[in-house]
Amino acid sequence: MGQRAGGRGVSGRGATGRGATGRGRTAGLAAAGLAAAGAAGLAAAQAGPGLTGLGPVRRSLFPRLAGEGDPGHVALTFDDGPDPGATPEFAAVLAARQVNATFFLLGEMVARAPGLAAEIAAAGHEIGVHGWEHRYLPGRGPRAAADDIRRATELIAGVTGTWPRLFRPPYGVLSGPALVAARNLGLTTVLWGTWGREWSPGSTPASVYAHLSARLHGGVTVLLHDSDCTSPPGSWRAALGALPMLLDECARRGLAVGPVGAHGLAGQAGTHQAGTHQHRRRSGPWTLGTSRERGR
Repeated sequence: MGQRAGGRGVSGRGATGRGATGRGRTAGLAAAGLAAAGAAGLAAAQAGPGLTGLGPVRRSLFPRLAGEGDPGHVALTFDDGPDPGATPEFAAVLAARQVNATFFLLGEMVARAPGLAAEIAAAGHEIGVHGWEHRYLPGRGPRAAADDIRRATELIAGVTGTWPRLFRPPYGVLSGPALVAARNLGLTTVLWGTWGREWSPGSTPASVYAHLSARLHGGVTVLLHDSDCTSPPGSWRAALGALPMLLDECARRGLAVGPVGAHGLAGQAGTHQAGTHQHRRRSGPWTLGTSRERGR
């Protein structure tokens, strides 16, 4: 009896030990699961918005992000400048047609040609932020992404005298931290609904116009590039050649052409942060570049 009781006692202690071990393993698996879920959540927050880089997804599920606005208006935008060898050519066509547009500038390009950036703004064009470097944002850490956007925004504000209100990420691909950083700077993110794909090898004015016109309609935001700093040399010339054709077609359809700011996108720019930055702008003068700085 005593032996059986002892056996039960040993058996009981063994069962308790196995239970503790099982609970420990369960807790460990639960912790690992939570860690994995947390990592997945962070990854989704970091790269999930990148899905908006897919045109069909963006246009169907996020029309405002795609720049869908006033049905009687076409928003004309340019990326990757200011480029001393190309941007003045686009500006000349726009001036001749009495059309203003939105130029999303790269900080590193503004640093090289601050006077040209100032001239674009002085001509009445709207200025947006395209980041400092043309790099894929989901591949950058939260701090690096935020610093990149902030650095570009502050330089553009300093050179043009106006705090920008718009942001477009390189390649049109967002990340969670970049969205937060842009919002904190008072920037509204706007992508596009149709583009010329002039960066494709062998592009011509006709091919660029064909790409643009395939999705051209009232309310669309158009993207062209006024620089070849991230594309084959001279690719901007195809966009330049297509620009008059685009403007002619819009006129034929009775569509006004102008910057994003005139496109009727409700809620453009964060009012609180924008007001803060406007206050900062008034509190101290900005130094504008001169035309002699174009090639710098």
